[in-house]
Amino acid sequence: MKFPIFVFLLFFADITASAQTNSYEISFENAVHHEAEIKGQFTELKSDTIVFRMARSSPGRYAIHEFAKNVYALKATDGQGTPLTITRPSPYQWNISGHDGIVNISYTLFADRGDGTYSQIDETHAHLNIPATFMYAPELNKRKIEVDFKVREDLDWKIATQMPLVSGTTYTAPDLQYFMDSPVEISDFQMREFEVDTNGSALKVQFVLHHNGTEAELDTYFEKVKKIVLSQREVFDELPDFDYGTYTFLACYLPNASGDGMEHRNSTVLTSTRALSEGGMQNNLGTVSHEFFHIWNVERIRPKSLQPFDFSQANMSGALWFAEGFTSYYTGLTLRRAGLIAPEEYIEGLSKTFNYVWNSPGRQFFNPIEMSYQAPFVDAASSIDPTNRENTFISYYSYGSMLGLALDLSLRNHSNSTVAEDGLDGFMKKVWQIYGKSETPYTLEDLHNTLNEHAGGDFGDRFFNRYIYRSGMPDYESLLESVGAVLQQDSDNPYIGIATELDGDGNGVVKTNPQVGTPAYEANLDKGDVITSINGNSFPTGQELEAFIDQFKVGNTLDISFERNEKAKTASVVLQPDPAYSIQLGETTDKGPSEKQLKRRKDWLKID
Repeated sequence: MKFPIFVFLLFFADITASAQTNSYEISFENAVHHEAEIKGQFTELKSDTIVFRMARSSPGRYAIHEFAKNVYALKATDGQGTPLTITRPSPYQWNISGHDGIVNISYTLFADRGDGTYSQIDETHAHLNIPATFMYAPELNKRKIEVDFKVREDLDWKIATQMPLVSGTTYTAPDLQYFMDSPVEISDFQMREFEVDTNGSALKVQFVLHHNGTEAELDTYFEKVKKIVLSQREVFDELPDFDYGTYTFLACYLPNASGDGMEHRNSTVLTSTRALSEGGMQNNLGTVSHEFFHIWNVERIRPKSLQPFDFSQANMSGALWFAEGFTSYYTGLTLRRAGLIAPEEYIEGLSKTFNYVWNSPGRQFFNPIEMSYQAPFVDAASSIDPTNRENTFISYYSYGSMLGLALDLSLRNHSNSTVAEDGLDGFMKKVWQIYGKSETPYTLEDLHNTLNEHAGGDFGDRFFNRYIYRSGMPDYESLLESVGAVLQQDSDNPYIGIATELDGDGNGVVKTNPQVGTPAYEANLDKGDVITSINGNSFPTGQELEAFIDQFKVGNTLDISFERNEKAKTASVVLQPDPAYSIQLGETTDKGPSEKQLKRRKDWLKID
């Protein structure tokens, strides 16, 4: 039979497209022992030797994670089923040669950590992060990918992922980057969804929850999630255009999970051991808020230093104080604006992060950019040698969060009423319009220039030159006062500067490196020292050391006996004023906030 030419061309195009698709299949017969069986087929191969790898990093994580360690029983055949030669030039790479244009692989994966980076397989679920699960061929990274998830029907498993459905249990990704960025939850989960209008289009937001709780608990929790979504949309005036019209929260709140959150382009992983009925109804919301804000800030408002993501090595960026830190600032602010926490709870809750950043010696060594560079060493990274991070590092999450607070309140005090009205929201909106909507990766210079354009060159230069390129600290006392909050310190409270834990003999073991400048540091106490007595008395076992110190006064000297490497030593510690500050509402003071301060606070926190 003779085919019309256009039918032949369509048929040929379909065959070609199919041939250029990398196909996988994953099954879970031995889920009880945390194993998956994975198969892959790669066709139309041109190179004599095809390199296969397991990733060493995962989207949203900045440190090395050697996923290859959990892969075994690898086999490879050609299109005729003939075994192929496999060589292994590195711990995370396999070279396969001698094929006939087709390579079929199969291997076993062990997976038992349910979080935002690793995979977990057991009889409750198959929680899959793609880099931790699937081998890939770097030279085929532009190809379309299809995966058939062979679900355990006996366990009532269903599939949730940002990848679009092909048919049945097969899902697809346009290329390797999207595939690696697409976590999958396979379980007997519950789901809720709603539509959000943005620019005249209805985008769908789904919340998938795998937990041991009830449908009613999910209903209550989902209403809180909706408030977070709508509150954050107000910052940018719109949601991004999700690639397939849907955004999916993939939540596992289970005892066998590991607490985490990880953003992806059109979805996020949320894991916690806290059940909704056991504190999770409120305490899990912070991760929801943080990860959803990432759909703008880091997924589409993206640092050039992270584009494209490199799965073969650690990914370093000097912009994490903005990408992660400003997102952390909006994490709590969103909960307040959505009415999920009270104004006083939010403002008083700033104290912990403020004290961590303000009192850290780390600013002597690194500015926020350089703190961001530390991510490959701290972002769930593993090492066995001790570090001195108590004195050299401030988390870019916390550092950036406090800088976000300072910039927000500074903008709200701006002489230009238009700039002041929106505060940091106005700047974030501008960055979104310039870099996010167009998905143009930004540099630090771009952020600097955008702030200059938004708030004036003097304002922008001052902020970046003092607090970003250097490690100066803003005048938080004045900034907080402008919204009717009070930053204060109790100079009569004595402070030693160490925390301890009891050993088996009732002595106090110093838990961490003392910070530079603290009484303990000046007295040459160190991590691991075993305090046996204070002022001739046994170490106090019935209370925390901090509570014990409260009976003394600033300036008192403590004679401490301790052991180091099984040798007896002594030290004299002179107690100093506690450097910690508290942040409280101005209503707690005699003067109280002015109407202007209250107005600014209401605008900031969206208080009705």
